[in-house]
Amino acid sequence: MRSPQSLRNGETPSPHPRIPPHHFHSTVSAQKLRRFNTVILVFRLAAFCFSLAASVFMLTNSRGSNSPHWYDFDAFRFVVVANAIVAVYSLFEMGASVWEISKGATVFPEILQVWFDFSHDQVFAYLLLSADAAGTALARTLRRTETCTAENAFCVQSDIAIALGYGGFLFLGFSSLLSGFRVVCFIINGSRFHI
Repeated sequence: MRSPQSLRNGETPSPHPRIPPHHFHSTVSAQKLRRFNTVILVFRLAAFCFSLAASVFMLTNSRGSNSPHWYDFDAFRFVVVANAIVAVYSLFEMGASVWEISKGATVFPEILQVWFDFSHDQVFAYLLLSADAAGTALARTLRRTETCTAENAFCVQSDIAIALGYGGFLFLGFSSLLSGFRVVCFIINGSRFHI
């Protein structure tokens, strides 16, 4: 229905109602987009699992009152916090990916979602890498002291937590590559995927 304002401006009413344009996507393009989003979801799930496991392994790394604790070392605290942050972020991004797969639309407006994903993937990947590098340096230093000879289980569990953190970084890095691809597609085509 035409508004009275448009009729007053000299427009003649059309006998055919105006149909809003719909974006046409072929079935193949929709399947490609769904597959691409599923790959991102798998990488985010893996980053979540590895980061959560790294946090849990480091948090449970205490053997008793006489043994060292993870919170006695700044680098190990950094490992716990960074992995916990990445786990929470990955959980949020998994929800956003499921939303996008099921609804076919992003949670935020498309331009904001594309840049949000890419920038946060980059920041949290580097945060995780720096935390794991600091944890690795401390673990190597502890190997040369009596801490690891007297409490070998503490050092082994710390090494496992750090290795899991590197796994989380690896999968977050893969997610970052894919979100970078989405940014480039958005800049070139105006869409988050080259359809």
